[in-house]
Amino acid sequence: MAEKLDPETMRDSSEWLFSFGVIADIQYADLEDGYNYQGSRRRYYRQSLLHLTGAIEEWNKESSMPCCVLQLGDVIDGYNAQYKTSEKSLERVMNTFQMLKVPVHHTWGNHEFYNFSRDYLINSKLNTKFLEDRIAHHPETVPSENYYAYHFVPFPKFRFILLDSYDLSILGIDQSSPKYQQCMKILREHNPNKELNSPKGHIPIYPEASDTVCLAWNYRDALAVIWSHKCVVCFIAGHTHDGGYSEDPFGVHHLDLEGVIEAAPDSQAFGTVHVYSDKMMLKGRGRVPDRIMNYKKELLV
Repeated sequence: MAEKLDPETMRDSSEWLFSFGVIADIQYADLEDGYNYQGSRRRYYRQSLLHLTGAIEEWNKESSMPCCVLQLGDVIDGYNAQYKTSEKSLERVMNTFQMLKVPVHHTWGNHEFYNFSRDYLINSKLNTKFLEDRIAHHPETVPSENYYAYHFVPFPKFRFILLDSYDLSILGIDQSSPKYQQCMKILREHNPNKELNSPKGHIPIYPEASDTVCLAWNYRDALAVIWSHKCVVCFIAGHTHDGGYSEDPFGVHHLDLEGVIEAAPDSQAFGTVHVYSDKMMLKGRGRVPDRIMNYKKELLV
């Protein structure tokens, strides 16, 4: 389990190595406040850009400057497509990110694909694959040109992997393409929802750290891959706007970050993860709580 501890005490007990920022579900739109799919939670579409600005200002002045920031997807809201403001809203968000003094790694969520095609995203500023580590791929695992995933090493012995969670998806691709037909076939065979566009199925992969609405429908397959590698420390995702956390039986920490879009004007929703030799510490702001996530004993060598 994660402990809640005073972040300032950590430096005395173990060696600090590096830090990185995390933020999720900004979902900016130039709209009045609205509500979620179920009509039960308020969403602050304009305020989200102000929260992003505040987060960047905090990261820029931290004494332990983050080496980078992970933007966990859904950077603008799907409503932008309806009002034909997708490009304008994306430009405003990306201009805001330019204030950040360190690199930002962007992942793509369902709202990116509500607004743009995969081809558009590949050629947009949301493609940060140029920040990847250039190492040789195994011949059998060389990804397709439009596959958006990469990895990088911000500090020796720590590798980050950004996943393309919508590689096989009917979102963002031409309905006449063979890949669309392939994805539709997979959906009909495996998606338990009668309504294929149901919100029940997103990115988080561990049930104890997410509600059922946001859990990926093939989460067991993803967990099997992670559990087959003893070196995995943490899986970080957005989409669960209320956030969530759990340590699984294999000692992997599953952190689902609270969403900016549902952070009230007098609150916030972002964090900085401080990485130590024996643990990771999330210092949260606003609705994101502090957490201490200890490494598995076999990794402490």
